[in-house]
Amino acid sequence: MYQADTIAAVATPPGEGGVAVVRLSGPDARRIGSEILGRKGDGWDSHRLYHGRVRDPARGFVVDEVMFAFLQQPKSYTGEDTVEIHCHGGPYVVRQVLGLVLAHGARHAEPGEFTKRAFLNGRLDLTQAEAVLDLIRSRTDKAANVALGQMEGGLSQEVRDLREQLVDTLVQVEAAIDFPEEEIELLQRAELARKVAGVVDRLSALIDSYEWGRLIREGVRVCIVGRPNVGKSSLMNALLGVDRAIVTDTPGTTRDFIEETVNLSGLPVVLWDTAGLREETEGVERIGIDVTLQRLAESQGCLLVLDGSSPLTGEDRKVMERLRGSQGLVVINKNDLRQRIDRAAVAELLPRLRQFEVSALTEQGLDELRTGLHDCFLDSAEEPEIVVTNVRHKAALDRARSSLAEVHRAMDDGLPPDIVAVDLQEARDSLEEIIGTVTNDDILDRIFSQFCIGK
Repeated sequence: MYQADTIAAVATPPGEGGVAVVRLSGPDARRIGSEILGRKGDGWDSHRLYHGRVRDPARGFVVDEVMFAFLQQPKSYTGEDTVEIHCHGGPYVVRQVLGLVLAHGARHAEPGEFTKRAFLNGRLDLTQAEAVLDLIRSRTDKAANVALGQMEGGLSQEVRDLREQLVDTLVQVEAAIDFPEEEIELLQRAELARKVAGVVDRLSALIDSYEWGRLIREGVRVCIVGRPNVGKSSLMNALLGVDRAIVTDTPGTTRDFIEETVNLSGLPVVLWDTAGLREETEGVERIGIDVTLQRLAESQGCLLVLDGSSPLTGEDRKVMERLRGSQGLVVINKNDLRQRIDRAAVAELLPRLRQFEVSALTEQGLDELRTGLHDCFLDSAEEPEIVVTNVRHKAALDRARSSLAEVHRAMDDGLPPDIVAVDLQEARDSLEEIIGTVTNDDILDRIFSQFCIGK
């Protein structure tokens, strides 16, 4: 299914570091490694770390002192012979080592090509391969745990089990098609309906887990908004635990947005600290306000910050008018001072948004705010046993469930077995697309092009 050549790439991030890894995979990996390391590869034991020196045979000098390992097929990441050279992590040295590998017959790997070969060689199914990318991109412990669960085959096994149930049902339906003279009842329709309903229930549970999984994987974007000088930047600094935004007593200090991510019990929340919203401004502050409105439109929620030590102003009310129908929270800041704000009026203007009293200065109430922000987007319901995080998987599950709904309709209408079989086959095909039993090159190219080159 792919060109049986040897590929190579740097498997570690660019820049300076103590160690960098140059990875080779393919039939000539051992030969290329032995030529530049000056050691006969026939004597290498698999999965053992060796000490050596990378040499340029053409120029006769040592490029670097390295450690290296040979991983013999099929017990390697790709399922092919693999050599990993652990060299010093300076950009010049890495380029020299990779250049020698390429000069001796390897081809530079394409993005995700190592993982693609692992899939094509049966080391991973498609959901496990996609989970590798999720793990690389995970920003919280919860996202990493979900990705690891998928890499270990949790979702794959559930999909395979459902597929097997459909195959068993399809065999009995096709028997009714092939041997009509035996007067085989269509699986005794009530029994067929019961089996299909069981599969639909499990499909629905997977589909319902998607929103939870998507939030854990991608996070949410939350815009911190309010009129000038209510403490938006101070609140962001307090939530982050570092002084990221500039804080002064002068209104309008924030002219552009600042973006940072905070981990709220496994939920990545991207906070946008924005310019204060007020009317009758011009110049650079007006531009900052326009950016705020743009970010507010792009966000999935908001933190409306109000100054609890002063009454509501006309500017406060105008901001709240903009937020009608929005998802988010109201943060009444400066509760370390005497409170003068009318909370009932706030509730009347924004009845759907919960209110939290905090002090960005003393950090009082911040833990409750963090919990409230987490629950606003990801409620405290129990984590699904098996989580779907990928929109491709959800789309295929939706198609499978729709096909099984057609199975029910066909049975209710008394349609012949061959009609029922078509819908069962479509449901089975949809599940096989998830794990990659059936696929096409366009889907594979799209999936693996998202990977970094060394993976």
